[in-house]
Amino acid sequence: MKVLVTGGTGYIGSHTVRELTARGYDVVVIDTLERSSRQTIGSLPFYQGSITDDAFLERVFAQEKPGAVIHFAAYKAPGESMLEPEKYFRTNVGGSISLLETMARHQVRFIVFSSSCSVFGTPTQLPVTENAPFSPESVYGETKLMGETLLRWFEKTRGIRYAALRYFNASGASLDNVIGEDWDRTQNLIPLVMKAALGVTPSIKVFGTDYPTADGTAVRDYIHVVDLAIAHVKALEYIQRTNTSEAYNLGTGVGNSVQEVINAAKRISGVDFKVEYVPRRPGDPAAVWADCHKAESELDWKTQYDLEVILQTAWRWHSTHVQGFRN
Repeated sequence: MKVLVTGGTGYIGSHTVRELTARGYDVVVIDTLERSSRQTIGSLPFYQGSITDDAFLERVFAQEKPGAVIHFAAYKAPGESMLEPEKYFRTNVGGSISLLETMARHQVRFIVFSSSCSVFGTPTQLPVTENAPFSPESVYGETKLMGETLLRWFEKTRGIRYAALRYFNASGASLDNVIGEDWDRTQNLIPLVMKAALGVTPSIKVFGTDYPTADGTAVRDYIHVVDLAIAHVKALEYIQRTNTSEAYNLGTGVGNSVQEVINAAKRISGVDFKVEYVPRRPGDPAAVWADCHKAESELDWKTQYDLEVILQTAWRWHSTHVQGFRN
């Protein structure tokens, strides 16, 4: 079967493309290349363009005739989304509408959607289950929640089946060091730690040391990007096999503190980089980690790689690709 991957040259998208091809799927990729590199997908069929361009989508669907879609294409920085809400609503929501409309016209009935744990905001209970109340705290989180709402209504009105995958903290790089995260715009902890270890930045800032956690720093659920990629393929196969729609939390089910990540990164890199401890940022929850039992039981999926492997692969990638794909 042919799978169309939107945003397929990006960080999680490119790892999923590799997983799909390794499992024998035909894959076609679309991306704007605004924040990614064509190099991540090798010689696979590729179209450069935006999901907000109806004519572009129509042309790709008519020519490639995909049987399913995995949808990553979106802007994804919560802070930026608060400064440029129009851009986020136009692409993340408007683009998703265009994509779903095109799918319906071409009778493509299956889609896996890249959602986020940000739909929950600050959780009221831990671990976070799929039934936790929605309370996004950024425009980005709201656009992901709106994306899930679109999916529910396109299922009811157009018969499109979906899996909405709510990631926690995607981290690491491919095990063979061929692809990884481009850190130019990232605000994620692990690539920022690697920047400090490699001397690209003078230090890493830790926001808050007075949280009610074991060491006073915030706790998050870090999941290896390869585990995430495998989950996308399993989710696609599940909704096709069962003809149902579901939402899943994807994490490890284990929380690690910011200080634990820093200590492990110093050990793995062999660099005693500088750490600055500064006050908390408004809105940062003390601890967030996932309940992944639903994905484990229904998708037959479980994470394989722990924080140690995440940091090892991240260090290997960033230390050999200091300029990302421009090396």
